[in-house]
Amino acid sequence: MRCQRENDARKLDHGTLQAMRIRAVSAVRKGQPVEQVAEVFGLNKRTVFRWVALFLTGGQKALQAKPIPGRPPKLNAQQLACLAQALRKHPEQYEFPFALWTLAMVRDLIARRFAQEVSLMTVRKMLRSLGFSVQRPTYRAWQQDAALVARWEQKDYPAIQALARKAGATIYFGDESGMRSDYHTGTTWAPRGETPVVRATGRRFSLNMISAICPRGQVRFMTHTGTCTAAIFRDFLKRLLASSGTPVFLIVDGHAIRKAKLVRDFVTAQEGRLRLFHLPPYAPQLNRDELVWGHVKKQVSRQIPQSQDDLKFLVLSALRRLQKLPHIVAGFFRHPRCRYAISQ
Repeated sequence: MRCQRENDARKLDHGTLQAMRIRAVSAVRKGQPVEQVAEVFGLNKRTVFRWVALFLTGGQKALQAKPIPGRPPKLNAQQLACLAQALRKHPEQYEFPFALWTLAMVRDLIARRFAQEVSLMTVRKMLRSLGFSVQRPTYRAWQQDAALVARWEQKDYPAIQALARKAGATIYFGDESGMRSDYHTGTTWAPRGETPVVRATGRRFSLNMISAICPRGQVRFMTHTGTCTAAIFRDFLKRLLASSGTPVFLIVDGHAIRKAKLVRDFVTAQEGRLRLFHLPPYAPQLNRDELVWGHVKKQVSRQIPQSQDDLKFLVLSALRRLQKLPHIVAGFFRHPRCRYAISQ
């Protein structure tokens, strides 16, 4: 099969390049034109001519890959594999004081285990060669029960889906959060060495929010001030039911207000049009509604609300904008930890 594009032989690894040299020269010696060989291998014909010249002056040995110049690596392949295995464990297992791997900690680990002193730049190159990259970790409570999480994904939620299909209900995932006026995120360009200053109000005020989303991309929300009580949660349930043309199955965490008598009585009074289901304890990763708040906070924190009304306006604007982007909301459920909820 002929290549349609020329290869840059300088960018090929030593083993591939050596095999290509030997095959190309062998083809020329058997009588194939250099131009045809170059086309077949996707090379410039001058490269093939040079290889043939090397063979004529130095024989088969001249076509072999030369050793890579420079200092030998600090760690051999077996030691690198051992390092990669060690870094998949938590630093506390090696008596480090921090829970996150840093370049300095990896350097200390290399010195301990392999008696090799390396620079931070060398550590960075090692980690990249092993397939590691800088990532923001997900924090998970140690109280989380892995067996309950697995049962939820494999048994409990499929059973809820079956009930929802039978009742013609829409499954929502609900959660609540708060937004403070002094929460800021994002970056800006500025002259090097001059930290930019953004003027904001020194007053502190907040707004609390409740929302519910479904895997099809629908968003329902309500804002309120002060602590979320059972009465406020009941009001949200009323709004959710009023806006839905189908029965509602709402999946929430196990907070006490969800189980308050006021809420239970309201759910019972709906005669099956509303049902609440509770996620396993300490398993927020199973609820993609949390990503709504990350999205809203990112949008609002880049602006500077000067009052409670400003903050409410910005939050509501972000939520209403999200309502018009169902593909983004549906994308929240494509996260590996929540794909179990996609098929509804």
